[in-house]
Parts: sequence; structure tokens; C-alpha cells
Amino acid sequence: MTDKRILYVSSEVVPYLAENEVSLQSYELPKMINEVGGQIRIFMPRYGNINERRHQLHEVIRLSGMNLVVNDMDMPLIIKVASIPKERIQVYFIDNDEYFKRKATFSDEDGVMYPDNDERAIFFAKGVVETVKKLNWVPDVIHVHGWMASLLPVYLKHYYKDEGIFEDTKIITSIYSNEFEGTLDTEMKSKLAFDELPEESIAVYQEPKFENLMKATIDHSDAVIIASNEISADLTKYIETSKKPFLPFTPKESFKEVYLEFIKNKVL
Repeated sequence: MTDKRILYVSSEVVPYLAENEVSLQSYELPKMINEVGGQIRIFMPRYGNINERRHQLHEVIRLSGMNLVVNDMDMPLIIKVASIPKERIQVYFIDNDEYFKRKATFSDEDGVMYPDNDERAIFFAKGVVETVKKLNWVPDVIHVHGWMASLLPVYLKHYYKDEGIFEDTKIITSIYSNEFEGTLDTEMKSKLAFDELPEESIAVYQEPKFENLMKATIDHSDAVIIASNEISADLTKYIETSKKPFLPFTPKESFKEVYLEFIKNKVL
């Protein structure tokens, strides 16, 4: 894995947010690759409950200042960066006051999902790609974690299909157990259609529940990792019949060797 460039794009990452399956894996896997000589970048949203002072986030002026269009609205893109202590891994934060200033991640104090979570996911996907383009740092592999990051493979395969720098980039998606109940905004499909994504690729978003988001992500990924021991039988079957290389759930104690082997032999 020496000098291979791997971009981790995640909904949540330790130590910036609380520990759960997604945030822990999004820290531990980059650390593994870093230890064997790979080049790492991590992208995540800059939620309002991340303590910027404690984690020493600072804005990168040369990367900020672009406007991204989400459902016919211009939304300013702000990029912040920090380093994970002791690991020498840079983390880039996609920020926008309208979408990410609120003091929580996905839902309000009553546990109700934010009604614009679909737009936040669109903004995040576009923000990651546009920032990577500005960095001129071409990843060999993009590894996606969590539903907020799940639109990235879809946008890369369609909206950004003519961007030559990603021509040889492979996409891995880790699938976790059900990350939210109910659905995102029922107009999500029309918002994706505004970006001229093909009907056959976004039909599943007619009902934007968690499993359907994951199915679309699987369809647009080059390989899949089952990251939870208890994903639904429906998703398990979908992965197994997708004809994509996939890594079954592997316990933590033996995951490092299996993960590195999977990337080397099934992805690259």
C-alpha cells in the first residue's frame, strides 16, 4: 500500500464526534493505511457540535469561496482543516452556515431528522469532489462511510463523469446497520434530477429510506464492505447478488490483514 492514495469520506469521524461504528471505522481504517505507508485524506461535514477551538480547525481560504448549486440554490462552500493528534492525518471539513451551523448532526433535540438532510448530503458530495479537484490530489481509492456520504459514488459516476482526474479512481463503500428510521425528504429524487442524474440511477430515491440510499450507493461503487454484524437480510442479499467484490463482516481483531488484502487484490 506504499504511496497509494486513499480518500476516506465519512458522515462521522472520531475524535471529532462521539464513538459509534461509523466514526470509529472512519478513524481506524485511515490509521491502518497510514501505518503501512499509504497517503491519507479524510473528509467529513463540519457539524455545529464539533468544537473548533479544541480540535484546532482553521479555514483554508484558498479552497473556500466557491458556490455549490443545490436544487437551484447557490450555497457557499467553506473548507476547514485539522490534524488528528499523533497520527499526522489531515481531516478536511465541508462547511456551510445554512446546512451545518446547527448544534447537532442529523436530528434536533427531539430526535426528529432535519428536513434538509437530503440537501446536506448533496452539498457534502459536491463539496468533497470540488475540494479534491482544487487540491489536485488524485485518490487511487475513495472509501465511503455513512449515509451522509452515500451520494458521493452516485455523483462521481454521473455528475462528474467527465472529470478526467477520477478516471482510474476506485470506490469502496462500507455498509453499516440501519443508520436512521423513516425517510429523508420525499422530494429528494427531484432534487437529484435537477442535477440531470439519469432516471434509472435515481429511481430508488422515490422512497429515500436508508436501505434504498445504500442500494444506490452499492450500484455506483466498485467494491463493498459489510461493516456491521447485523445489516438487514435485504441489504445482505442485495450485496451478494450485486456482482461487486465484497468483504463479509470481519471481527475487529482480524480486520486489518483482511482489509489490506481486499484493497490490494479486489480493488486496485
